Amino acid sequence: MADREIWQVNEVELAVRAVGHGPLVVLAHGFPDLGITWRLQVDTLVEAGYRVLVPDLPGYGDSSRPATRAAYTASAIGLDLIGLLDHEGVAQAHIVGHDWGAASVWPLGLTHGDRLLSLTGISVPYVRPTSAPPMSMVRSRLGEDFYQVRFQDDSAAGQLQQDVRHTIAAAYSERFHSMGNSNDSVRAPDWLPQPIFERYVATFRATGFDGGLAYYRNIDENWRQAVALGEHPITCPSLFITGSADPVAEFMRVEAGASAFADLRTVVVDGAGHWVHQEAPVDVNRALLKHLERAVS
Repeated sequence: MADREIWQVNEVELAVRAVGHGPLVVLAHGFPDLGITWRLQVDTLVEAGYRVLVPDLPGYGDSSRPATRAAYTASAIGLDLIGLLDHEGVAQAHIVGHDWGAASVWPLGLTHGDRLLSLTGISVPYVRPTSAPPMSMVRSRLGEDFYQVRFQDDSAAGQLQQDVRHTIAAAYSERFHSMGNSNDSVRAPDWLPQPIFERYVATFRATGFDGGLAYYRNIDENWRQAVALGEHPITCPSLFITGSADPVAEFMRVEAGASAFADLRTVVVDGAGHWVHQEAPVDVNRALLKHLERAVS
């Protein structure tokens, strides 16, 4: 993902790759990831007649790493993504997110629906606010060793940093519980090219994991903000893409939030896991292009 520029957006600087011409598509990555996660989607979108923006989100890569936790709430990240539209001088765009990118773009359907041509979340579905702050429920159901619980501790970034190669290999092999525990033997999956793996390792060695972990440490704050929004439908054409083998589906069910949408379609890619857009790019690209086309037809 070469030819990136540093854009001033709101209060942060974002490293952005901008390519193509046509209706705007913004691609938001997750954890522990970078804009290069979309390398298998960008050319397809450009060839189909879209202009594509691929940022490293705040806390990642060459983008700003704000010191305040509030900069990493879903609402703050959503505003940064809307800021990319303003930077481009366009009123509306298709917005796509994976993992924490998905968790950050879903609320835009409630707060900035007028700026969306369509909305797509990959691997992490939209869920309605629970009856209590979610981290207490996660602790109760999944225990103190569950990775999202461990990530709340101030020591987590240092644990992930001790062996960055192991951390990245564990994440991409979907051994999330092994991140930060180098005693567990893991290897990167075969579908992840070695040069891309090495780029992840080099980048996170340089930046650390504090920025990415700040997203997890806002889980309860995101819940409070979601409760304050109240319930009203997400009306723009929406799509959820997931892999049938994604472990996230074990604790986040698409059915939990489906009723919030006026127009939600779901695509399940058989055999794919959490990194479905990298594992099965042909299936994901086909579904995404079909969705973008129907959103403006």
